[in-house]
Amino acid sequence: MADTQITPNMPPQEAEIDLLALAKKVWDARLFIIKWVGVAILVGLVVAFSIPKEYETSVMLAPESKTGSGVSGSLGSLGALVGINMNTMTGADALSSTLYPDIVKTTPFMAELFTVPVFDLEGKLPTGTTLYNYMKEEQRAAWWSYLTAAPFKVLGWVLSIGKEKKEVDDSLIDPLRLTAEQTEILGALTKRITVNIDNKTNLITVSVSMQDPQISAAIADTVTSRLQDYITNYRTDKARNDLEFTEKIYLEAQEKYYHAQQVYAQMADQSQNVVRRSYQTELDRLQNEVTLTYGVYNNLAQQLQVARAKVQEVTPVFTVVQPAVVPVRAASPRKVMILIGFAFLAGVAAVAWVLFGKELIDSFKNQSSSVQ
Repeated sequence: MADTQITPNMPPQEAEIDLLALAKKVWDARLFIIKWVGVAILVGLVVAFSIPKEYETSVMLAPESKTGSGVSGSLGSLGALVGINMNTMTGADALSSTLYPDIVKTTPFMAELFTVPVFDLEGKLPTGTTLYNYMKEEQRAAWWSYLTAAPFKVLGWVLSIGKEKKEVDDSLIDPLRLTAEQTEILGALTKRITVNIDNKTNLITVSVSMQDPQISAAIADTVTSRLQDYITNYRTDKARNDLEFTEKIYLEAQEKYYHAQQVYAQMADQSQNVVRRSYQTELDRLQNEVTLTYGVYNNLAQQLQVARAKVQEVTPVFTVVQPAVVPVRAASPRKVMILIGFAFLAGVAAVAWVLFGKELIDSFKNQSSSVQ
């Protein structure tokens, strides 16, 4: 059956015949296509089993929901007793939940994780192994990554010949001045830790992917705890500073009050049998000073209780919806999807070769021979 070309003005019957011809062409080459797909499946198996397994652990947090812009009734009542409007002390929160992913990605936050001790599931890691050492020495990679990296390593070795090599202690970690190797490891670690915020439910999901399930769960729990500490310290910073200042002036007022009491008591003892007007005037003055210092002392004592309650009030509360659990199955690679992808691409390539590849090569050869 001769092949025909489909044109815009071609009758439907001829176009159908042409499609049948293409289908027959593909059917006749089915063994060729099957071979391509079979070879692709074998290659896909090699690729799928060469990629190291990755285990992912996710922790879900539900932050405390704030209803209304004011403070709680108990704290507001306590502030009213002292004459303080607590609603004016609650400013806008600059640390929005949308910033949590960016906080985790910062260099100081990530660099602090370098010193976290890790333990693998099989117990093969030496005691005292840190996350930095694990990322540096215990990471597996596919075999082709070593082949692609070999030329660059050889080039670097050649360029370093004759140059004085400076010894750098990578165990000393300065977040403000990382070495090249520390920067590389920090970048690899950053890709393995993600934080997502659900805008509808406000749930915080911390996900960590590692080549060992035990380490994946441990780091996920550590990142979650440190993120909570960071948020708590930020939101309670002003309240804690106010508490420290209130405690300082409270102790000063207490000392002045106790001193005024002591001076008044001594003066009263000395003037028991004295009827002179000057003694009585001095005694009245000391008594007024005691009353005044007591008023300041009592007021600051109440403000101190308010400041302590304020710290508790602004401290965020997180509920762990899904704790860090050691994963049983690897999250990647997905071997089935890899095999399906290789088989599909090979099938498409084989069909394209049968339908168009041979004709293009034959036409190219014919043009070359006619030119000669």
